[in-house]
Amino acid sequence: MKKFLMTAVLGMFALAGFSQVKWDARVGMNFSNMTKDSEAKALPGFNLGVGMDYGFSENWSLQSGLMISSKGWKYKEEGEKMTYRPIYLDIPILAAYKFNISDNTKFVINAGPYLAFGLGGKAKYGDADYKLFKEEEGQDAKMKRFDLGLQYGIGLEIGDHYLVNLTGQNGFISPFDYPDGYDGDKPKNMTFSIGVGYRF
Repeated sequence: MKKFLMTAVLGMFALAGFSQVKWDARVGMNFSNMTKDSEAKALPGFNLGVGMDYGFSENWSLQSGLMISSKGWKYKEEGEKMTYRPIYLDIPILAAYKFNISDNTKFVINAGPYLAFGLGGKAKYGDADYKLFKEEEGQDAKMKRFDLGLQYGIGLEIGDHYLVNLTGQNGFISPFDYPDGYDGDKPKNMTFSIGVGYRF
């Protein structure tokens, strides 16, 4: 997995020499939860990172980036709260279609897969804290480090520099392991975010 991550990062920088490539810095707010789990409640988080836009034509482009994203969800049982706050490195690979809605504003629609790698985070139950993505004695909150899913969104490109984005993600892989023979629901990550960016 580390080799794949390094390959993806190097591939992005290799594109930097092409004139069609545009780079931007982004920051935003997440609202995350779990699918197929009626007891889970959403938590706010953050996202920040760099984005890349490789234009094939006036309307079509390939978009990617490296985004640090705080996700999570919470439970409340018998007066006690359990909170999960994983932090991921997200790498989207999106096809984007753009069209003008005014002289200096473009509307953007994008969709495609995303890859995510768990960087850290904590689960908290009462006064006890557990590190996520790390094996510890007596810990039952360990999560899978890899996630994969679908990302989709809409946005605006205002002038040459300013971006506004609304983004959704639905994971395909449950972040927890289940015993053999388990046939119940397997909740997955779900995130919606709003963000702004500045294109260089």
